[in-house]
Amino acid sequence: MAVMAMVTVSSSSSATIFSDSKPPPSFTYRKLASSHHRNHHFTFPISSSSTQIHPHRRPSFHVTCQAAGNDTVFEPPKVYQGVYGPWSVDSSDIREVVLYRSGLVTAATSFVLASSAAFLPDDFMLTGFLKQNIDIPYAIGAAGLGLSLVLIHIYVTEIKRTLQALWLLGVVGSIAAKICLAQPADESLVQYVVDNPAAVWFVGPLFAALTGLVFKEGLCYGKLEAGILTFIIPSVLLGHLSGLMDDGVKVSLLGVWMALFVLFAARKFTQPIKDDIGDKSVFTFKALPEEEKTALIQKLEQQRLSES
Repeated sequence: MAVMAMVTVSSSSSATIFSDSKPPPSFTYRKLASSHHRNHHFTFPISSSSTQIHPHRRPSFHVTCQAAGNDTVFEPPKVYQGVYGPWSVDSSDIREVVLYRSGLVTAATSFVLASSAAFLPDDFMLTGFLKQNIDIPYAIGAAGLGLSLVLIHIYVTEIKRTLQALWLLGVVGSIAAKICLAQPADESLVQYVVDNPAAVWFVGPLFAALTGLVFKEGLCYGKLEAGILTFIIPSVLLGHLSGLMDDGVKVSLLGVWMALFVLFAARKFTQPIKDDIGDKSVFTFKALPEEEKTALIQKLEQQRLSES
């Protein structure tokens, strides 16, 4: 806030006043507040009604201070009523939600980049480069999915841990298949899985975790694209594993998967932050010791009885 303070000091006495008095001097002090890049301007004019004051009179001073500026109004955070009490969104919640959504964007972008190799012509200048380095976007996408699974808000802890365990199993299986199977065959991991359907067993848990995540999103928020992905992801993998799905069908479903995954990740940023938090009071309650949980439940029951 830019602030200007003016202090005026005037002297008065009964001494003789001459008519040739001069304008009073003024002193200006400027201070730059570098942390906010704003100027604070303090002006101290000293005014006198004469140029001479009787030596036996003590001058009297009148000080006037004036401050002017633009006040910033900070609105308090919105309070939501949860099952176990009121809660609000703080900065740590915003950071977690942004990272959660960023992980999904990373996973979707990497998946589309890796899967685009199935649609690019062989003579395209980037096709060879993409196929040679296709495991890089696969690894980046797996990391993005892992970040989202760490930060996802699910009321049932066991479900969250199951998704995380599937992700970890898929990562370990991918590394094992890369080292033990793909490298000896002089192939990338992705290409090896394409050529050897049985290798889906190694990478499948990773996509099972992704299926669980989109199922949760579709169930909680009614997102159509998430609901469709819940069926497309396992259909493509199981169709490839069993060999019962034609290559043309697999490629077509893969294209739908790519489009819906991008749409799903992009639409996450259209939701309010509070949606991905859920009822924060539930998570706060679950983190309490058992004694405090019991006391809180009793308190809430008493409040309901008194209100009724």
